[in-house]
Amino acid sequence: LRRWSNIPFLTVPLSRAHGKPFAHRSELRHAKRIVVKLGSAVVTRGDECGLALGRLASIVEQVSMLQNQGREMMIVTSGAVAFGKQRLRHEILLSQSVRQALHSGQSQLKDVAIPVLEARACAAAGQSGLMALYEAMFTQYSICAAQILVTNLDFHDEQKRRNLNGTLHELLRMNIVPIINTNDAVVPPPEPNSDLQGVNVISVKDNDSLAARLAVEMKTDLLIVLSDVEGLFDSPPGSDDAKLIDIFYPGDQQSVTFGTKSRVGMGGMEAKVKAALWALQGGTSVVIANGTHPKISGHVITDIVEGKKVGTFFSEVKPAGPTVEQQAEMARAGGRTLAALQPEQRAEIICRLADLLTDQREEILLANKKDLEEAENKGRLALPLLKRLSLSTSKLNSLAIGLRQIAGSSRDSVGRVLRRTRVAQALLLEQVTVPIGVLLVIFESRPDCLPQVSALAIASGNGLLLKGGKEAAHSNQILHHLTQEALSIHGVKDAVQLVNTREEVEDLCRLDKLIDLIIPRGSSQLVRNIQKAAKGIPVMGHSEGICHVYVDTDASVEKVTRIIRDSKCEYPAACNALETLLIHRDLLRTPLFDQIIDMLRVEQVKIHAGPKFASYLTFSPSEVKSLRTEYGDLECCIEVVDSVQEAVEHIHKYGSSHTDVIVTENEQTAEFFLQHVDSACVFWNASTRFSDGYRFGLGAEVGISTSRIHARGPVGIEGLLTTKWLLRGDNHVVSDFSEHGSMKYLHESLPLPQRNTS
Repeated sequence: LRRWSNIPFLTVPLSRAHGKPFAHRSELRHAKRIVVKLGSAVVTRGDECGLALGRLASIVEQVSMLQNQGREMMIVTSGAVAFGKQRLRHEILLSQSVRQALHSGQSQLKDVAIPVLEARACAAAGQSGLMALYEAMFTQYSICAAQILVTNLDFHDEQKRRNLNGTLHELLRMNIVPIINTNDAVVPPPEPNSDLQGVNVISVKDNDSLAARLAVEMKTDLLIVLSDVEGLFDSPPGSDDAKLIDIFYPGDQQSVTFGTKSRVGMGGMEAKVKAALWALQGGTSVVIANGTHPKISGHVITDIVEGKKVGTFFSEVKPAGPTVEQQAEMARAGGRTLAALQPEQRAEIICRLADLLTDQREEILLANKKDLEEAENKGRLALPLLKRLSLSTSKLNSLAIGLRQIAGSSRDSVGRVLRRTRVAQALLLEQVTVPIGVLLVIFESRPDCLPQVSALAIASGNGLLLKGGKEAAHSNQILHHLTQEALSIHGVKDAVQLVNTREEVEDLCRLDKLIDLIIPRGSSQLVRNIQKAAKGIPVMGHSEGICHVYVDTDASVEKVTRIIRDSKCEYPAACNALETLLIHRDLLRTPLFDQIIDMLRVEQVKIHAGPKFASYLTFSPSEVKSLRTEYGDLECCIEVVDSVQEAVEHIHKYGSSHTDVIVTENEQTAEFFLQHVDSACVFWNASTRFSDGYRFGLGAEVGISTSRIHARGPVGIEGLLTTKWLLRGDNHVVSDFSEHGSMKYLHESLPLPQRNTS
């Protein structure tokens, strides 16, 4: 038996003891034997005459890929009736047009009445063509397919059951994909109410029940049922309140209202659910999903096997806590209550959290020690990430100070009036600050991020979903517990939620109905992955921190080495650390340049030469592979420029719009640099490491944004707010302002109310 994939990137074993279905989606990648059921609506065209060839080709490609990974694939297919209907219609039209031409002497086809075609005849005419199509498609992937036609009676006859079972096992052993269908040419009408006849029997009256029966008989790991809806909804799809059910548990069917049947085919969603529950009871995992318009990557079958959140997953294991969707709804409700509190109450919550960080210091450090020990034992974290994971007494004290800063600045954030306008007599307009809604913050290896981000969300009245890395699980758990303890003093415990389920980050990024903004905190790869995965949700952040320091001809000798050392060596893994050092050409072979090189050598910084810098040297360091490199370590690139103008052009071409610095004593040159460099943070005679919310006096930051809209640079409370317009009138209508109306627009700017600066 093939027990491992023959595809190099797949490294999970594909065999398991059959008996219990998978408990979680993430386990589906271990499925060895898989049945894919293709509903009539999936394989047929919208006019119900003929097959959806493009869709079918995509399905065959996915099945072939999984088969070539060492899995055992079976297909239960519909489509014979539709294919036969197309052929018979063509034959009828052809024969009638010939007869009409013979009788009338005209070859032109007139209106021809097509008789109602009997389904069994259509099935008989379509089976061979359907199978020929499958064979031709699978041949493209060097895979052989075999046809098996069955009826309900085949499962009642013990000898036939054994024969069918043996045939299927032999085909799978020979790496052949069985294509199974009910023999609709001879099948009797289905018996009413005969879906379930005990634990071990299910009546085969459609392809849903056939797929379930086969899945259990063959001890398959996974049954994928493809239909023309996204999955199972709690009410008929298309109704206003219909919500897709992510995970369905036995016993939940009472809470579901079933709609009408599919536009084609014999079954409906109720039949699919009954078949799915029967298969689940027999030890086979089941997913019902949309095979006509896949929403994720267009590869619905492989997405399901990879454990992505597609369709409805049937599981016998209920999670201990709420689902992530429920957590997002709790965060939204809690956030709205939080926003309605008085500013002093929100500040009180943050101050209470700051106190808990110092009061519960020992418990926090003990949990953090567990994380560090597990990470070191598993050896899965690089040294810079281990440093980020580590908490200390001084870190906790700094966190507490930062949180109290946030509390102080939060008293005049939500509900602040930005603009007041008298639109007309007794018609007053105000623009006020309001929370964005629900934030999803995804962070790696930095447990100190949790209280910082929580405090900023509380100050700005936003609901918050937090997804931390598993390497900081113990630390995150206790810090979240303390955050909820602080929130409880004003009854808003649910406003901040920590996602502890096996939810993939990619799946979280698709909750566009529940999340308003995603903020990634971590590596550039994490940020890029989230930006790619986010569907319909804005992402605030930066994918890279390629920060520059430009040393001008008028730079101070004393300032240069201090600023460069701090920018590169103080914390090399930070996103605001120096990555490229730009040197004015006139400084080469000067004492200042020698001091810079000596300092970098003492600090053990590996130097990469830019193309121009390398051309000036006889024996140069290794030439840089790319001028767009974020090293995140004690490494940097040195490049030469001829002027401040060229430095600006280099930064615009190779930088990431994060933080860039000029070191010079020439004020005119400095102002040119400050005005022309188009980055989120531009400094004069100061380290790149000042690009930080705490150092800016924001208390903390949710991240640094290089976006061109909304917030830019270190994002504190202000970046987590948006605005809304409040219009207060007195029986005003637009028609009063028409040419012959009684009202006139005034549009007078009014003074703003005095801000609370206490």
